[in-house]
Amino acid sequence: MSDDLSRILREWPWDPENNVRLVTCDDGRKRVQIRVYVHGYHGILQFDCDGRPDGTQPYGCPFALDHFESLASADPAFRLDAAQARELFEEGTMVYQRYVVLHQLGDYARVVADTERNMRLFRFVHSVAAREEDRNHLERWWPYILRMHGAAQAMLKLAASDADGAMACLDTAIAAVEALEPVNDETFQYERSRSLTVLTELRRQIESRRPMGELEVLEGMLQRAVQTEKYELAARLRDQIHELKRGGGRGPEAGA
Repeated sequence: MSDDLSRILREWPWDPENNVRLVTCDDGRKRVQIRVYVHGYHGILQFDCDGRPDGTQPYGCPFALDHFESLASADPAFRLDAAQARELFEEGTMVYQRYVVLHQLGDYARVVADTERNMRLFRFVHSVAAREEDRNHLERWWPYILRMHGAAQAMLKLAASDADGAMACLDTAIAAVEALEPVNDETFQYERSRSLTVLTELRRQIESRRPMGELEVLEGMLQRAVQTEKYELAARLRDQIHELKRGGGRGPEAGA
């Protein structure tokens, strides 16, 4: 098989609105491809969907993180040197680039897995890197990764028709971002503000589209009855609401 990319580039013309796709390659593995155009040059980036994005197994492990975690587990005095920390930063960047694209493709289960792995990497580097600058290098990105993780979890809940579960995921993510220790870094401050805005807006959208439950319908009818001074109707609705809350409720009365 030719290694020339010309045919692929011709068959997949550059379109900034359609520059990501999922493919099954000759070896049967799924990979995500990104069509790029940079400074007049055309090309394609490709990531494995599972395992390490570049398809390698450093140190015979699925990820370099697994290898260094094993070393730290065997030796409590283990500390990452600058080169080892940089290796993990590069691995984390690859995973980040993949989960951004997977989110664009709607592959939220893999986004959850990738963000969880990178959060694990963040915590590991922060706890065992020898140099302070390496320990703190990734802390600025916590708001963003918490946002992506929470949003992906929420989308999975929505796919299962669980709007309440989706909003609960977003509430958890919002609380986690709000609870972050302040970092004196412009990127952190921007991402914290931006993440809270995005998560709150996504929650609002889900809330506004969520079908109302029986109790909410009755409470809305009660509010309108009181506002229009239909007190007899309001009394009946209150009785229905009390009965529903006790577990023996009836639905809204037709023609009430």
